[in-house]
Amino acid sequence: MRRYFGRKLLIYGLTFFVAVTINWMIPRFMPGDPVSSMLSRANVAQPAAVEAMRAHYTAMFGFDLPLWQQYLNFWGSLLKGDLGISIWLFPTPVSDVIVRAVPYTLGLLIPSILLSWFAGNRFGAFAARRRWLDNSVLPVGYVLTATPYMWLAILLAWALGIVAGVFPVAGAYGFDLQPSLSWTFVGSLAEHWFLPFASLFLVAFGGWAIGMRNMIIYELEADYVNYLRALGAPARLVRRYAFRNAILPQVTGLALQLGVLVAGALVTEIVFSYPGLGHLILQAIQNQDFFLLQGTFLFIVIGVLIANFVIDIAYVLVDPRTRTGMGEAA
Repeated sequence: MRRYFGRKLLIYGLTFFVAVTINWMIPRFMPGDPVSSMLSRANVAQPAAVEAMRAHYTAMFGFDLPLWQQYLNFWGSLLKGDLGISIWLFPTPVSDVIVRAVPYTLGLLIPSILLSWFAGNRFGAFAARRRWLDNSVLPVGYVLTATPYMWLAILLAWALGIVAGVFPVAGAYGFDLQPSLSWTFVGSLAEHWFLPFASLFLVAFGGWAIGMRNMIIYELEADYVNYLRALGAPARLVRRYAFRNAILPQVTGLALQLGVLVAGALVTEIVFSYPGLGHLILQAIQNQDFFLLQGTFLFIVIGVLIANFVIDIAYVLVDPRTRTGMGEAA
């Protein structure tokens, strides 16, 4: 067990190093100059003042150093917990900007991932035993899982927001409200949350339902199921064993699809102007904010790696064969 998790931690450590290095390189391949973008927003008319400010900010952000020195300085600051200063929201630290956006992204991701996985697996297992449901309702799952997150988000915003006028289509709460612990604010928060959540939930739900339906049908034709039936085992017991075996690939699929779900959440936030990490990435790109872009990507990488590690632990707990294999390897 210790050796298994030691190897996992080593793999995750190498993945983290490579991903963070790539995230550091991506902004520097973007066209344009972040200092020039910053000065254009300052709207300074005197050329001498512009050049003085350019030299000051270039030295302050370290852009006058060679790339290899900037890379080493980046890791040195990162190990100290310093993500730098936002160019877009200067002089606000990047960590403060991210902390304000993280609750909105987590509030979308965690419920949509967990509820879609749980409901999709249950519905797929039920549909595999009901032909009328398999032939009528489940085909909708094929449409949902093939639908891009962004397209479904736009469709929901148009149908339920603009045409029906049931839900708002922009922001995290009413523009006339201030964050507070009041029922008015909480209600507005829930109304603005529903459409982004629904777009993420529906696409993921269709994929999990189809996957579980196919796995249940496969398991019900396995030899151990025929053996249980020959022994006279109750149908409920047979279905329980089939579901427990079919859920294992779905746990693996959750780890594999986690990055896709996170990317879908970021795009959905942009559609609804939801103030999460996706909105920050868009603003960082538009304003050429290297440090905000690096910090946002860093948080996403850490979150995905931690979630995958938790899923690895869960897989060991739910699959006895994994624990047996660990014992034999030891």
